[in-house]
This record gives sequence, C-alpha cells and structure tokens, in this order.
Amino acid sequence: MSIPTIAAVRKSLVAAPGKAFDLSVRDTSGRDIFPDKEAAETSLKKDAAVINELKDMLYAEGQRSLLVILQGMDTSGKSGTIKAVFSETTPLGMEVKAFKAPSTEELARDYLWRVHNAVPRRGHVGIFDRSHYEDVLVVRVRGFAPLEDVEKRYEQINAFEKHLSENGTTVLKFMLNIGYEEQGVRLKERLQETHKLWKFNPGDLDDRSKWTEFMQAYELAIKRCSTRHAPWYVMPADSRTRRNALIARVVRGALEGMDLKWKNPGYEPGSYDIS
Repeated sequence: MSIPTIAAVRKSLVAAPGKAFDLSVRDTSGRDIFPDKEAAETSLKKDAAVINELKDMLYAEGQRSLLVILQGMDTSGKSGTIKAVFSETTPLGMEVKAFKAPSTEELARDYLWRVHNAVPRRGHVGIFDRSHYEDVLVVRVRGFAPLEDVEKRYEQINAFEKHLSENGTTVLKFMLNIGYEEQGVRLKERLQETHKLWKFNPGDLDDRSKWTEFMQAYELAIKRCSTRHAPWYVMPADSRTRRNALIARVVRGALEGMDLKWKNPGYEPGSYDIS
C-alpha cells in the first residue's frame, strides 16, 4: 500500500507560480497519485488525526493562523472536503465561512471587505467555502461587474493574500477540479436521493451550461493568482476519497511547515503540588 509523500503531492498538483498553466490537461481522477483507493482512505485517516494535534498546537501558540480556501464548481465537494479532512478535529480553534451572494450591506463596500472580516484570528484554522475568488469567477462569467473592474482584481487579490501571509496567516488555495461528466452524475444524485435533494438548485444547471466559460475563468484566476506566498493547488475531485486524502496531505504539510511547538506557560510539569 503506497502513500505519496507530501512533497510529491504538492509537486504534482501545484500550479507553479509564473509558469504556463493549462487547466484542461489537469487530471480529475487522482488515480495517478493514489492508484489504490484503500491507501487513500488510510492516508486520510492518519492525516486527519495529525491535523487535529497540530491544530491544537496552533491554538495553544496563539500567534499564527491557517486559511484554507476551497473553490470549485457545484458538486465538486467543498463541504464534503471540510467534513472529511477535519473529521478528527475538535471545534475549538476552527472557523468555517460559506460565502453566498453578497448582501446589500456587503455590496455597499469594496468586495474584499466581507472576506477580510472573515479571516481566521491568530491561533485558528479558517476554512472558506467559496471566497473572494467568486469576484473574478462568477462575477466575470455573469458580467456582474465591468470587465475593466474585474481585471484589476487579480493584482488586488495577490496584494491582499501577500498582506495576510506577511502578517502570520498561511494561505492554502484548493481548486476542486471535477469533470463535466462526474458533475452530471452528482447533480442527478441530488434529484434522486432524498437526503441530497435540499442541495439542488436549478441555478446550478445554468452554471453547468456555461461550463466552458467557467473553466476559462478558473484557468485565468489560477494563472494570475498562483503566487509564491499563496500558490494554487488543483485537486482531482472525481473521486471523493482521493480528493480528501490529497487535500489532507497538503493541509498537514502546511501545519508541519510552521514548526509548531507547545506553548511554554513559564513553569515545568509537576511544579505544582495538587492534592
């Protein structure tokens, strides 16, 4: 049973900053990295447990934070990823924000206002289910803002993420890369299975009809916003198990890369006599 190293997963799935990028040639199955689905399940279980311990160390330290950004087409598995990758994680020190269509109050401010307001505090892991990238994805495809305004946003986003990284927030960005055929299967499941029916939105079919435009928008966002301080990872999402295992590998690697230590409270174990 072979489990790929964290370094191998990163190398295989990162959109290298400053390099040519073609989303259409990226694999959506994940079988080339995790041929054995059982190995993916084992890897996920181990990494989820380690992520929990490292999250506790991050919380105890209280100096830095981790922001996990999940973007993807409908049914690509954003909520499923959160549930699986953080399945062993206690709620303490966790923040999850799902971004919907902006409210009237949010629209009265700049598009990054609501995002910056949701960035995890020090010591916390924050997860974005959709994010500020909606403002260069759906906004671009739907024409919700003038194209000249959208064009300015890529560099604004890069500056925003650089600001976060320079102020103690590690930024991980995952594009959940589901194939067109697999999305069709999952949309049908939502209509056929009672416990999934609530997830179905007729508007999803409209987005599906604009698949090519959305893929072009994703490719552009990844190409322009994969940076040294916040690179994009394009994660195969046709297999839920492999998707979750691969993302867990990268999340674990990011936390391990912080070289976290248990906070020293200023006294040694056993220094107090409690009777």
